[in-house]
Amino acid sequence: MDSLAGLALGFGNALTVTNLAWALLGCFLGTAVGVLPGIGPALTIALLLPITFQVSATGAFILFCGVFYGAMYGGSTTSILLNTPGESGSIITALEGAKMARNGRAGPALATAAIGSFVAGTVGTLGIAFLGPVIVEWALVLGPAEYFSLMVLCFVTVSAVLGSSALRGLASLAFGLLLGLIGIDLQTGQPRLTFGVPELLDGVNVVLVAVALFAVGEALHMAWRHHEGKVEVLEVGRLTLSRTDLKRSFWPWMRGAGIGFPFGVLPAGGTEMPTMLSYYAERKLAKPEYQKEFGTTGAIEGVAGPEAANNAAAAGILVPMLTLGLPTSATAAIMLSAFQSYGINPGPLLFTQQAELVWTLIASLFIANVMLVVLNLPLVGLWVRILNIPVPQLYAGILVFATIGTYGISNSVWDLVILYTLGVVAMFMRRFDFPVAPVVIGMILGPMAEQALRQALTIGQGDWSIFVTRPGSAVILGLAVLALAGPRLWAVVAKRRG
Repeated sequence: MDSLAGLALGFGNALTVTNLAWALLGCFLGTAVGVLPGIGPALTIALLLPITFQVSATGAFILFCGVFYGAMYGGSTTSILLNTPGESGSIITALEGAKMARNGRAGPALATAAIGSFVAGTVGTLGIAFLGPVIVEWALVLGPAEYFSLMVLCFVTVSAVLGSSALRGLASLAFGLLLGLIGIDLQTGQPRLTFGVPELLDGVNVVLVAVALFAVGEALHMAWRHHEGKVEVLEVGRLTLSRTDLKRSFWPWMRGAGIGFPFGVLPAGGTEMPTMLSYYAERKLAKPEYQKEFGTTGAIEGVAGPEAANNAAAAGILVPMLTLGLPTSATAAIMLSAFQSYGINPGPLLFTQQAELVWTLIASLFIANVMLVVLNLPLVGLWVRILNIPVPQLYAGILVFATIGTYGISNSVWDLVILYTLGVVAMFMRRFDFPVAPVVIGMILGPMAEQALRQALTIGQGDWSIFVTRPGSAVILGLAVLALAGPRLWAVVAKRRG
């Protein structure tokens, strides 16, 4: 099925009342959690994971993607009005957006962020629709050795990038791999790491781990470090762009979308790096009469470009998840666990085996982009009021939803014990700056990497050189080594050069 035929099928399904309602709900929730500092799409989707046992796969993923896209939109609101990014991808937006707001231009800053998000989100979704099938064709020629090497690359890059220390990232990854080994070995039928506990024979539920790490752990950590304080929100003003503002924003939107999408597709490309690159590019390319606004009164180019890069990168993150089954962010890892809850394995065959689901999801992303513009511009006042929710009540509610949702999965008290045990572990991980995303990624990809490793060794008759004699596998492993050792070597060289 080509992309145009797939989109026609997808829009036919997405424009039903039920699916439109799921998209609207996801966009609303996503924008709300994007506005609230400290609550991102990963935590929200983790809380919503228990609905996968009651809701159809199509409806659930439309909801999740609406939350994902909406959080990218909502994060700019707190960046501009509070100088407090709701999402990591909105950190750069705060540099110029907050200064514009202090100088009475919060309205144009919010408007260029929302329209830029729409433009970049549309460009990124087009990239998913037309680039996805191309990557699928390429992925179908990969064997077990290449898949194992690709997962090693994902392990290394995600662990090295997500967090302040590569060593801490790899430690978190090792913990996730350990959790993934719990249960029955598929090859030998022997129990592993169950310690005689019958409830662990089926392994630890990925949904439970995601909720524990992102919901319970975050709530306990915020309760630990909570300080009372009054939120001061700046006046919004008129949400319009003048002719000059529109002219100054147009090319930054285009450049931001072009910079952001490729970074989202790359393993662990994330949203931080493309937003920084977009900001520095706009600072260099701005006309001389506008360059003096950067860092002083606030330049609209410094909001338009990074916000577009942020949303385009978010769309790009869905490409490797859908086509290769590789999560390159915390949110993608949790969505991958949701696929597994439905017995669906994302990868090259997803576009053929679940064509209706995939194309309906992609079509819903286009619809969500339109909904988000409608929700963000007129309802800014509502999002500002959400900031007044007391933090203790907010996180107490998160704990209640996490407990009810987890217990509803299997009606097992043992699951609640695991939930809060891992939640406490996640709290200490945040306290000592260990990233939690590699835990989920290691738990999901670990068993898949083990299967690919065993299959490759079976094909190679036990010869480990199969991973370096096959060109594709050797190149991917070389990239993994470069990703792990490159930054250290570069630091050494830079230090010697003074």
